[in-house]
Formats: sequence, structure tokens, C-alpha cells
Amino acid sequence: MSQVLERNAAAETKLEEPVERLAPDGPRLAAINGDRPLRILLPSYRSNPTTGGQGVYMRHVSKALAELGHQVDVISGPPYPVLDPRVNLIKLPSLDLYANPHPIRSIRPWMLGSPIDLFEWWSHATGGFSEPYTFGERMARYVRGTLDDYDVCHDNQTLCWGLLKMRDMGMPVVGTIHHPITMDRRIDIEHARTLQLKILKRRWYSFLNMQIKVARQLDPLIVVSESTRRDVVREFGVDAAKTKLVLHGIDHLQFRPMPHVKRRDDLIVACASADVPLKGLIYLIRAYAELLKTRPELKLRVIGKLREGNTSYELRQLGIMDKVEFVTGVTDEDITTIYNEATIAVSPSVYEGFGFPCGEAMSCGTPVIATNGGSLPEVVGDAGIVVPHSNPPALANAIAAMLDDPEMRAAYGQAGRERILAEFKWERAAREYADIYRQTIENADNRLERARA
Repeated sequence: MSQVLERNAAAETKLEEPVERLAPDGPRLAAINGDRPLRILLPSYRSNPTTGGQGVYMRHVSKALAELGHQVDVISGPPYPVLDPRVNLIKLPSLDLYANPHPIRSIRPWMLGSPIDLFEWWSHATGGFSEPYTFGERMARYVRGTLDDYDVCHDNQTLCWGLLKMRDMGMPVVGTIHHPITMDRRIDIEHARTLQLKILKRRWYSFLNMQIKVARQLDPLIVVSESTRRDVVREFGVDAAKTKLVLHGIDHLQFRPMPHVKRRDDLIVACASADVPLKGLIYLIRAYAELLKTRPELKLRVIGKLREGNTSYELRQLGIMDKVEFVTGVTDEDITTIYNEATIAVSPSVYEGFGFPCGEAMSCGTPVIATNGGSLPEVVGDAGIVVPHSNPPALANAIAAMLDDPEMRAAYGQAGRERILAEFKWERAAREYADIYRQTIENADNRLERARA
């Protein structure tokens, strides 16, 4: 058994002992507008930015709330988040089986005395994904001893039973849904090439049964776009009256124009997971293959890792495996430079709850082409070109039109930067969150008073 697993196991067998807390550096900022700073708990079952958009969200929302003077604790399982030094990190160890090279063989006798560990191992061994559930159970145990330390809990789409336990203990709980994962499940199963893979996909997404039931019981429930609101109401059966719209922010200071970087006229850039059908990279690759027939020097660079699967199969079938460049291990500064070098940035997603890469490219002043998948039109507005999703000819036509028109590219690039500055700053999002927190706390207090009467 690896040292990581032994360390996690030891922590889990002593759940009543304090979990490691990393204290923030420097003094807390003064509260804004004279309001008392709130003590906020932000749960996220895996929060490293490399794991996806939810990790990016956790880093930025916690920082923005801290900058408004609030006390912020992030409670997370591994892989752990990258946080601003003003934000506390509470590490809540799991078995972290995805990081174990031999997860099936990791079972040990002590797990028989730890139902949470045993269930996490069994679920993983049988193709399930139990991390949201097991994280929630561990979190509820932790909070039982720290309930008075927080004014409110703002969940990052764990949507676990543990949240309801915490609410029943007396903690006001605010939920967030970036997009309903039922959309991922449907698209993943549709793109699976074998019946066996379709069955395994369905098994993996079984955690959705819990998330749907928990989402229906949370009030309020923050949604990040009107598209997400519509889809959550339809897919999860959530009462629309319980939803609150708060658009995400974009880190406009990091993702910025770089005048010293020369913008090329032959480079398409996309930031997309190659092995996630939801991200639609395969449709961009098909459009790119068509464009190469008349533009053989055109380059496509993908910020993401190519794994063996549908995308690699498509590249081989099209004979362009050596034409598409995949880059990994890059920093935010590297990505900013790539966007500033790009002729066009493309967001080819079949569906997006929000679409950070699209907004980040716009913030760099890079002209964007996006699909109408999910909320992308709400991010782009009139500051870019929007085409139907899953439509390679439409993508190819839009790319060709923009490649042939430097003035169009310049106009869209400037409009994109201006739109981000006007509509998508994290400070605005954090203020809206704080208003929702205070209302949720007031509502919880009123319910308690009625119960006592």
C-alpha cells in the first residue's frame, strides 16, 4: 500500500480528531460597507484547478470573497486546491483511489471498520464514482465539532447528503450548480463505442441520483447562467423560484492583452479536454481537417492532454495526428501568452455551464468563435461569432471568414476584452454571493424562531 493511502487511511479511522487546517497569512481586510465579515465554509470534493472548471472556480471565488473582507475556509478532498494565502484550507483526506496505480488491490482489513472507506473502495472497484458522497459524510462529521465557526456554507456542486445533515444541524447552506451532470452522462453514453462502455458509463454516473435529490431540497440554489437555470429546472426537477443567478467572473488581471506578444495569422487555439465528448473537440478537429485542404499551413494548438480514445482515433482516421499540437503542464501565464499569440480562439463545446476558456480568451483580446452549446452565447454576447454546436461545416465556415478578415478579428478582440471588463469581474460575483448569504442566514434564523414559537 502506498504511503499516500496509509496516511489517508489513518486520518479516516480517526474522524473525530481535528482535521488539518492551514492558517492564512496576513491580517483580514476590513469589511465592506460596515457589514460584519461573514465566516464562510466552501466545500469541494476535489478542487485542484487541473481537475477542471470547478477547481478554477473554487480558487477565484474564495479569493474574491477574501478580498471583500470575509473569512473563508475551503474544505476539500484531494487533489487539493491552489488558494490565495488569505484563504484557509481544511484538508479532508480520502482514499484518493484515482491517484493509486493499483486501486483494486488497495483494500485492507482496517477498511472493515470504516464504512466510508469501504464504500469508497467498493464503489471504485465496481466502476462507480462515490467521492461526492463519501466527501459529504466526512465533512458532516467534521462540521459537527465546528458548527459555531461558520455563518454559512456555500457548496461547490458536491450536492451530497452531508449538506442536508449540516443544514439539519443548523448551518445555513447555499448550493451551486455549474451545469447539471445529466448532460455529461447523456453525451458520454451517446459517444461510447461499445455496449460494455455504455454500461460502465451509466454505472459511473450513479452518483447523480443523490445529486438530483439533494438539489431539490436546497434553497437557495445558485446557477451560473440562464442556460443552467433552464437545464437544472428541466433535468433535476428543481423549483425555479429557488434558483439565484450569479454569473461567474474571469480573472481579467491575469488574462490580459500582451502588447509585446506578436499575434500570428495562422494559429487556431482551443482549450478543451480531448477525452470529454462534452467539450466537442472532435468537431473542431473535423472542421480543421476540412480547412487544411485549402490552408495547409494552418495550425491548431489544443491546451489539453491527448489520451487514447475517440479523439486520437479521429486524428488517425483523418491522417492529421502530426498536425495538431497538444500542450500540457502550462501555467496561467503560459496560457495567457498562447491566447495572445493566437489568431482565433475556438470554444467548440457541445455543452457548457459557463465556459471559462472562452471568457479567458476574450479577456486577452483574442477574437473568439464559440458554439451555442449551453451558456456560451451568454458569455460571448455580440463580442464573437456563435455557431451551432456539433457542426464541423459551420465551425469551418466561421473560422475561414475570420481568418480572411483582419479587421473583423481586431473588432471582435477589442469587444471581447471590453465585455469581460464590463460584465464578468469576480468582485461583482462575490458581492452578489454575499447578498445571497446574508439573506439565507436571515431566512434560517426566521425558520428557527418559528420552530421555537
